[in-house]
Amino acid sequence: MSEPCDLPAAAARALIGRRQLSASALLESCIRRIERVNHAVNAVVATDLARARKEAVAVDDAAARGETLGPIAGLPVGIKDLEDTEGLLTTYGSPIFATNVPAKDERVVRAIRAAGGIVIGKTNTPEFGAGANTRNAVYGATGNPFDPQVSAAGSSGGSAVALATGMVPLASGSDTGGSLRNPAAFCGIVGFRPSPGLVANEKRPLGWSSLAVTGPMARTVPDLALLLSVMVSDDAADPLATTIHDRTIHRQEDFFPLPLIDLSRLRVALTADFGFAPTERHIAEVFSEKAGIFRHVFARADDATPDCTGADEAFAVLRAVGFLASHLAKVREQRRHVGPNVIANVEEGLGYSAVDVARAGALQTALYRRWQDFFREYDVLLSPAITISPRPWRELYPVEIDGRRTKTYFHWLALAYAVTLAGHPAVSLPVGCDRAGMPFGLQIIGPRGGDARVLAIAAALEAMLAADPRTARPVPDLARLEAAPRLAESEGFLGFD
Repeated sequence: MSEPCDLPAAAARALIGRRQLSASALLESCIRRIERVNHAVNAVVATDLARARKEAVAVDDAAARGETLGPIAGLPVGIKDLEDTEGLLTTYGSPIFATNVPAKDERVVRAIRAAGGIVIGKTNTPEFGAGANTRNAVYGATGNPFDPQVSAAGSSGGSAVALATGMVPLASGSDTGGSLRNPAAFCGIVGFRPSPGLVANEKRPLGWSSLAVTGPMARTVPDLALLLSVMVSDDAADPLATTIHDRTIHRQEDFFPLPLIDLSRLRVALTADFGFAPTERHIAEVFSEKAGIFRHVFARADDATPDCTGADEAFAVLRAVGFLASHLAKVREQRRHVGPNVIANVEEGLGYSAVDVARAGALQTALYRRWQDFFREYDVLLSPAITISPRPWRELYPVEIDGRRTKTYFHWLALAYAVTLAGHPAVSLPVGCDRAGMPFGLQIIGPRGGDARVLAIAAALEAMLAADPRTARPVPDLARLEAAPRLAESEGFLGFD
């Protein structure tokens, strides 16, 4: 039998409910796994073990009394270090907040605790989530579980690595330009970008912007759906939260358990680049090979893409505007404590005019409407989740792909931000490895508002592909990680660049 920490979250929760596994035993298994391999990858950066142990005992006592347990009762959860946790260090990966201990949880953390989840600790992130390479000047770099010297991507890199190595069965993340999907792809786990507003977020400074969302991460799609089911809710502090006065539209049971999907009835489009993304030839070829294994199961599978004209310009401007809202004061008043990605975005934003912002909004709207036309013909859209195979984390971002220079530090995330601009829900599903032996992520994009549907499609694909070693979820070599040197001893470990 595997260690309790390696169990699927849904299976572990069922065992806890039947008193065949104690919450305390599961927690201690996760703690042992952190102690065993975290030195090699630096995924979990702050812990609250005394409180976690107390909460696990409370779950076990409640189970012994026959009480009704919450949906994720007794399951340890890693919380991304961008999310406020009461009494637990929350740095946002910034030296400015290196000693910040919030007085209260933010909404999504409160929801996780209310459903019985046990916050075991915080997972590493780049400074304020800027950039898809998880490293910062507080905790240093996070290494990929398949090779600690290469990137885990980001910004939810710590969560992805903690999941891949069995440190936690569930973790939170957030996504603007792929910050859930990119690390899921690099680390061989599942990440989900929900529709804006589905998971209410009271912290966004631009409340009506649809770019940034919070979402779940897990090792399997059903586990991910379980976590999503407790994250979903209304909150009047989030103007995008989907609601009708006094009535929340979405319910927990809408997302777990997922409905069954007949793949043979689906009309599917496949694209390696959306017509504009700088996808590495290697990744495009692997995508074609993987798709060749399963595309025959669909009613229709066409090589086609929605028109993404203007995506680069729109995302660059709208992203920079978001950075102005969040970080202008920090750059002006504490510049020496701010990293290069945040500074670059703020300075870029200062160079745009109101005309540029209006044009970016119009480009995004036009792209969205073209996507709606596209999804009248197709049920789902498939692509690689990220444009490249993992590279060393010392490279702050890829300056070139196949010999061609990237336009910005986030240009290599174009496969993700095309979807962000359209506002459609998307899953990154692990589908075996690429030719370099690193995990390969398949991006599964659903229709507008089709969160439960795209997750059900991903679950059906996951179940079908799990038996084939070419497409099954890869698992890191834990013995190799245990024997690996401390990542903190690596040159360039601590810092922004």
